[in-house]
Amino acid sequence: MASTEAKPDLAGLEAGLDALEAPTTAKAPVGQILREKALPPIAAIALVLVLWQLAYHFQLKPHYQLPSPADVWGSVHTMWLQGTLLGYIWTSVSRGALGFLASVVIGTPLGLLVARVAPVRAAIGPILSGLQSMPSVAWVPAAIIWFGLNDSTIYAVVLLGAVPSIANGLVSGIDQVPPLFLRAGRTIGATGLHGVRHVLLPAALPGYLAGLKQGWAFSWRSLMAAEIIATSPDLGTGLGQLLENARTNADMPGVLAAILLILTVGIGIELLVFRPVERRVLRSRGLLAGAR
Repeated sequence: MASTEAKPDLAGLEAGLDALEAPTTAKAPVGQILREKALPPIAAIALVLVLWQLAYHFQLKPHYQLPSPADVWGSVHTMWLQGTLLGYIWTSVSRGALGFLASVVIGTPLGLLVARVAPVRAAIGPILSGLQSMPSVAWVPAAIIWFGLNDSTIYAVVLLGAVPSIANGLVSGIDQVPPLFLRAGRTIGATGLHGVRHVLLPAALPGYLAGLKQGWAFSWRSLMAAEIIATSPDLGTGLGQLLENARTNADMPGVLAAILLILTVGIGIELLVFRPVERRVLRSRGLLAGAR
């Protein structure tokens, strides 16, 4: 009799566990998503524009030092009509993407080496941390002397800014991998490169992804610093050169337009590339349950 009563209880318990593990398929209404996701940043942008316009109206700074939002938009619109706007953006984005990919290729094995080989970690771990905290702009004068005013200078500064961040991010992610995962991998024969590929890197992926995001941020910052300082007709005109040219010509609407373009590209890469990848990784690990 007791056994008969226990079976329904056990079945109910299993059904409850299955319900907890089942993914949530209900989706929020579009209006609610817009209110929660789109409205706050739009309101923040509107507030900044209002405060900016008020500062212009009351002349907190002379108009030649603080142009209005309409003046800055006019500068962007002029570049669009001239057909140069997309070229400026593409020059910088292509350099940043290529430098970032090269940083990933170098920083990933370097991070694995530092994380898994104790003598290497003791030798260059502090150096990587020091390089990560060092402002990338400090490398620009040396890079100009070493490589001259060409793309090699820009890519060298980008690599020196991004590689330490990516390597340290991977080291941090590997340090957080439970030893049980590694022992389980060795038990099923995942050793050497197979263990790295199938056990270590997937387990360290959240920390590695954080390092990649920070690495892109360092790449973009380093690129802008290099473009502002290392200017030459042979280098073409990216957003950094655009900013420096506007400063040289005392074109304050152009200066603010270049700053806003640099900010917009940085935000766009974060929202269109890293944010979806991060959400997918977290959702696959059950850390983003219920998120839209």
